[in-house]
Amino acid sequence: MRRRIRLLGPFIMIFVLASFDSESGEHTAVRVPESLKVLDPVAVLQPALPVAQQSSIIHPPFLGTSVIGFREALAFKESRGDYFSTNTLGYLGKYQFGIGTLQLMGVYNATKFLANPELQERVFESNLARNKWILRKDIPRFVGRRINGVEITESGILAAAHLSGPGNVKKFLRSNGAHDVSDAFGTSITHYLKKFKGYDTSSIPPEKNPRVLH
Repeated sequence: MRRRIRLLGPFIMIFVLASFDSESGEHTAVRVPESLKVLDPVAVLQPALPVAQQSSIIHPPFLGTSVIGFREALAFKESRGDYFSTNTLGYLGKYQFGIGTLQLMGVYNATKFLANPELQERVFESNLARNKWILRKDIPRFVGRRINGVEITESGILAAAHLSGPGNVKKFLRSNGAHDVSDAFGTSITHYLKKFKGYDTSSIPPEKNPRVLH
């Protein structure tokens, strides 16, 4: 008798498991209460990381080589894309403009500028157009050359003009790289020429004295 039980035991177990499986295989429609349905995006909290770790994992958005990709890559380098950023030298916003440049664009209220992302974008566009007009003779003359080991491109020139001003970029190009100034944080014209080369900025129109209406 015991021997029969031992022999039949595995078959009995298979039968029991199969019966459970057949019961679970029956699909029953389940109605979820409306109060439990998630209809909108839910914010997910992420653990805060030390600054040192953040700098090693944060990467700029890559939007291709279009003018949009250019402006977002430049903004990320300047402020990590933060419209409300002010650095230790008083440069403002997503693109880190100085007061003097804002006044050239017709913006005299730094507080309103910092609080208005749309205005910041218009100022950036106008400043690009102004820099391109100032460098209109140098861009076709130097694009394609190599200076200090860096291929010169229009987007690199415009990025360097944003960093140090178009006048300094003009001196850099015409001195074959001898006039390579750096900002207060040690970032040079050569660095920006290299970092931002190869974007398509041909759609930016040169404009002599652009003013931002606001």
